[in-house]
Formats: sequence, C-alpha cells, structure tokens
Amino acid sequence: MIIGLTGGIGSGKTAVSDSFEQLGIVIVDADLASRVVVEKGKPCLEEISKHFGSDILSQSGELDRAKLREIIFKSKEEKDWLESLLHPAIAKQIQDELSDSSSPYTILVSPLLLETNQKDFCTKVLVVDVPIETQIERTLKRDGVSEEQVQSIIKAQISRQDRLNQADEVIVNDGSLEDLKLAVDALHKKFISET
Repeated sequence: MIIGLTGGIGSGKTAVSDSFEQLGIVIVDADLASRVVVEKGKPCLEEISKHFGSDILSQSGELDRAKLREIIFKSKEEKDWLESLLHPAIAKQIQDELSDSSSPYTILVSPLLLETNQKDFCTKVLVVDVPIETQIERTLKRDGVSEEQVQSIIKAQISRQDRLNQADEVIVNDGSLEDLKLAVDALHKKFISET
C-alpha cells in the first residue's frame, strides 16, 4: 500500500512524514527525487544548462535553484518546458524508490501529488490541511521569503478545496506537535490494519 502525502506549502508535510518515519515507515520524498535527477553530472542538469544558459549553475556547477525558481514563476512557458523535462525523470526515480521499500506500507510525500501523475502511484491520498493564513505565516518564518512569493507559490498549487476533495484521509495540522503525532499514530494503526 502506498499512501500519497500532500498539502500546501507550510502545511506541515515534513512534520507528518517525520512522525511516520519514527514509526518505521519508509518515506519516499518527491522533492528529494526531484533533487537527485538534477544533481551534477545528470542528464537533466545538462539539458537545463543548455536551455537556460550556464548562469543557471552555481560556481561549483550545481543548479542554482533560486535563479531557476525566479524564472519559472515568471514564465508559464519556461515552467512548462522544465516540467516536461523533469516529470518523467522524477517519476522514474520515485518508482525505483517505491519498489525498494520494505515497510508494511510506504508514504510518498509530494507537494505536487495531485497536480502531477504521482497520484497514480498511490493507493490512498492523505492531505495535511491548514488555513491559508497559517500556510503564509509558517512559510514566511521558515523560508525568509517575501509574502508575495509565498502567495504566488500558493496560487501555483492546486486549491485547498480541490486538495481536500481528492483526499481519502485528512490531518488538520492547526494544533500542537503532540496533537499531530496522535493523529499520525491513529492513521498508522488504521493503515497497518488495511495492509
């Protein structure tokens, strides 16, 4: 059984996946997979460098994510080009990691689970939900970015209501870390009973 874990920026996906991991569950992280496919020496990084020019790379030859993020949030065409390059490579990386999992069920963490075909890998969808104000507040505190950038990231993601409509399970993460762990424990027992 593969549980797709998603939620908007600042919703607490990492806190939830960390809690599952502490219970011995294998976590496959789509963000980490997306980093693996653009590591130095990988074909995707070479394509990105050819397309955007070598100034998209840092002095050490690695991807300058901040520069790339700036470009793709300003241009839908560039965002589409990048997604068409990366999504198949990321999907393969994720499939490989899911195949290697040895826990009773596996959690696939992905902020874009519902916007991409990553949902197709999953038996169930678990959404971590918080009010938009909380998303903004947490992201500003965590990332030190402008409120405008946070708003544009939220707008680029699927709407909160659409996310909730596609959820099989929901964790409302507006309480303490202890409340969150209790919610994860309850779901863990449920998922184990369903495997």
